[in-house]
Amino acid sequence: MKLTFKKADLLNGINIVLKAVPSKTTMPILECILIDASAEEIRLTGNDTELGIETKVEGTILENGKIALDAKLFSEIIRKLADSESPITIETDERLNTVISCEKSVFKIQGKDGEEFSCLPFIERERYICLSQFTLKEVIRQTIFSISVNDSNKMMTGELFEIHENELRVASLDGHRMSIRKILLKDSYETMKVIVPGKTLNEISKILTGDNEKEVLIFFGSNHILFEFDDTLVVSRLIEGEYFKIDQMISNDYATKLSINKKEFLDAIERASILIRENDKKPIILNIQESVMEIRLNSSFGTMNDQILIHKNGQDLMIGFNPKFLIDALRIIDQEEVELYMMNAKSPCFIKDAEESYIYLILPVNFNAASV
Repeated sequence: MKLTFKKADLLNGINIVLKAVPSKTTMPILECILIDASAEEIRLTGNDTELGIETKVEGTILENGKIALDAKLFSEIIRKLADSESPITIETDERLNTVISCEKSVFKIQGKDGEEFSCLPFIERERYICLSQFTLKEVIRQTIFSISVNDSNKMMTGELFEIHENELRVASLDGHRMSIRKILLKDSYETMKVIVPGKTLNEISKILTGDNEKEVLIFFGSNHILFEFDDTLVVSRLIEGEYFKIDQMISNDYATKLSINKKEFLDAIERASILIRENDKKPIILNIQESVMEIRLNSSFGTMNDQILIHKNGQDLMIGFNPKFLIDALRIIDQEEVELYMMNAKSPCFIKDAEESYIYLILPVNFNAASV
């Protein structure tokens, strides 16, 4: 095999597939990036058996072939080669000895048989949806923060993708909060419901350009999901099982509803958070009155009090929250005004718009009213 590349093209392809190379594995071949130039184009692949990424790289094929190279070593070599117009040449012999050269720099490393590399699983392309890169990137950004990082409950480490006719609903939860985004699609599709690992969505979000003019095709297999965009394929194993019944967690009943300027609310919570350290469990207290909301925080470092004007319907209420959960939700809402719906100090708070294109559920925190 003999190939030549521009450094920028090769490095971009490596950075994409590196996201699917495992940091630890009992199978040494999976620590490699596959370079496949056996056909008319050059494709790089990384695969940890749970997540696989394949991308096309611009280059010139002088001799066809296939080789697997240690991902960490390969990426570091390419990264450190001179930033010049001179091409990078990769050449292998029948013993898998691999020479990587650019200008006067020449590296000789040992490759592995590309035929031993695990191919990406085949996904039938009958069941699918289509949406823009911008939309998918935004949906992930607006929901991924409320998945669980603790895999004691596998369901909470993934996101629900639910399609019904022309609506896509994406939901995530971690036991303390829940995020839901609804997207209207251009076309109608058959009803589907799958649980996609959060790790997969995180990595896809990093690769997507976010271009509103470019589309993503999402194909649904029995055990896998395939994302196809630009010249890249991302295949992920799905999380098996039945997702939580999120409709039963949503309520339209409320005793207190308030409208508030999002930026003022977010700024006040972030100011209060200055007094909280990582292991500090102190809640932020919202004292909701007729036209004003008092924001209070009392920690071992000091106290903070603030006031914000609000529009309120219903009862006065004093309620406590983990400030991080409020910050995470408010940061990804684009509207100037947000609306909060609450029943009492022990029931969930819902932050949502009139169309319910987004719904954020946050459980309150118990606090001693006498101490605030």
